[in-house]
Amino acid sequence: MGIPLRMCHDTEAKGRVHSLDTFGTVDGPGIRFVLFLQGCALRCQYCHNPDTWDTTKGKPMTVADVLAEIEPYVAYYKLSGGGLTVTGGEPTLQAPFVAALFREVKRQFGLKTALDSSGFCEPSHADASGLLDATDLVLLDLKQMNAGRHEALTTQSNERILRFARHLSDKGTRIWIRHVLVPGVTDSYEDLLALGRFVGTLNRVERVELLPYHRMGVYKWQQLGLDYALDGVPTPADPEVARARRIIESGRAERASSSHSG
Repeated sequence: MGIPLRMCHDTEAKGRVHSLDTFGTVDGPGIRFVLFLQGCALRCQYCHNPDTWDTTKGKPMTVADVLAEIEPYVAYYKLSGGGLTVTGGEPTLQAPFVAALFREVKRQFGLKTALDSSGFCEPSHADASGLLDATDLVLLDLKQMNAGRHEALTTQSNERILRFARHLSDKGTRIWIRHVLVPGVTDSYEDLLALGRFVGTLNRVERVELLPYHRMGVYKWQQLGLDYALDGVPTPADPEVARARRIIESGRAERASSSHSG
């Protein structure tokens, strides 16, 4: 009996990999294998992995290659309720590869899958590859709700990102929202309230994670000869993070209240 054609093609699918982490604890539930892919269309001012931007860099790996890296640790991932998270860069740029990897890691190891994405992806592109069908959880990074400020921060419009978020909601995909809190850039009352209101319109949002801005990737900008626009911006203190959470939650509650009254 021959090997089904799709399984054969899935294990042979090839992607460009930046790096991997066999013991990730912050990119989804439990202990996780975290695969960092190469390539991103955004140029976020606070990016801590600017070395992932270039789509021509990275190490070519097949799905079979990645599975071989995961296999020794499968028992730990299962025991902890963890699994596989693919991030970047922007993993949806390599949607067919990620979809193939997710299908195989489920089939061979029974692991849960998570996609850590900026959402800068046309829904039709994700659907054509079967990516979302093979994804158990999306960690969706909503950076800035204001269109102009989003473009200033990332060099790209947020229109496609918001469309992708709504698509996930319509599809019933489990979502964790992530928002990097940058003093003076993403922490205004207006922007945080707008974020909360938008999140309040989405289905199956299980968590909103506020990620305090940090400077741990600045040395990479220096190594690449890039100007770092946020030089001098401090990491937000705990009270600032708590304030941001209150504003976001008030926006969510406001939206929930209006939908119930309607």
